[in-house]
Amino acid sequence: MRRPFRLVVRGILALTAAAVAVFFLPYSFGLLPERAFDAGCTAGRALGTELACYRFMWNTVTVGVFIGIIGPLIGVFLVHREMALIGETLAHTAFAGVAFGTLLFAASGWDARLLLVALAAAVIGALAVQELADRTGSYGDVPVAIMLTGSFALGTLFIDLGGGFAFVDVNSYLFGNISITDERSVALMAILSLSVVAAVGLCYKQLLFITFDEQAARVAGLAVSRYTVLLVVLTALVIVGAMQILGVILVAAMLVVPVAAASLVAGSFRETLLVAVVVGELSVLGGIALSWTAGLRPGATIVVIAIGWYLVAVVRS
Repeated sequence: MRRPFRLVVRGILALTAAAVAVFFLPYSFGLLPERAFDAGCTAGRALGTELACYRFMWNTVTVGVFIGIIGPLIGVFLVHREMALIGETLAHTAFAGVAFGTLLFAASGWDARLLLVALAAAVIGALAVQELADRTGSYGDVPVAIMLTGSFALGTLFIDLGGGFAFVDVNSYLFGNISITDERSVALMAILSLSVVAAVGLCYKQLLFITFDEQAARVAGLAVSRYTVLLVVLTALVIVGAMQILGVILVAAMLVVPVAAASLVAGSFRETLLVAVVVGELSVLGGIALSWTAGLRPGATIVVIAIGWYLVAVVRS
């Protein structure tokens, strides 16, 4: 990367890290004083917007910031290992979990309980995908397609068993909804994000090794299967958290598109990771703001903006 561009990337990352530490993490666990909300609402009105006056928007932006970090963080490993479709598969598995959760709790809105059931389903799906991949020798199209379509079909059957599609707001799960994220879901998302960042930080070298030379990693005695399972399970965590805003159909885009854009302008794996996080944050925050002002679906708006950044990177490269 050229030096000015590198400075911009580092500046955005520094601002993001400071905002997460000072604001978003305390907010996630209910530690932010009430006067902070009043100050934010007053500042927003001064700028001509009521965006900061609604608590559900604070929830959405907080979850969005976490998605912008952990989506590309995991996606950069998936893309370089040619496992991009795993995200889409686990999204459909998580949808089956949400549908099953509605049977258990008779809930019509998203809450932390549905997140937990979706998380359990996604993790089970992740382990099942890994088992299928091991038995077939690769992450081929057949096992992935079977898990993807089968889990979505299972979710549809759960919804029918619970009283049909009127039983839940299916569109919220398929396409995302900025108004369904409650405080408990935000706290769970913060915990998931901290877990993902910590796991990648502790196992970064091992994940990097198996990403670029799996055969050499096996020769060196590295437990490749164990770290592959870890990567797939971390993907499940990201998918479940991002479903709230992006929805099942679009959630995998945050694992792939920012990384694809970053790969065109970065000169190394580490730079790709950092630029991908910046693209992810700009896409999520820009998409939330535009969806609010224009009355658009947040998931679709975020993905279109991310693809816009990708096209900019294509032109620049």
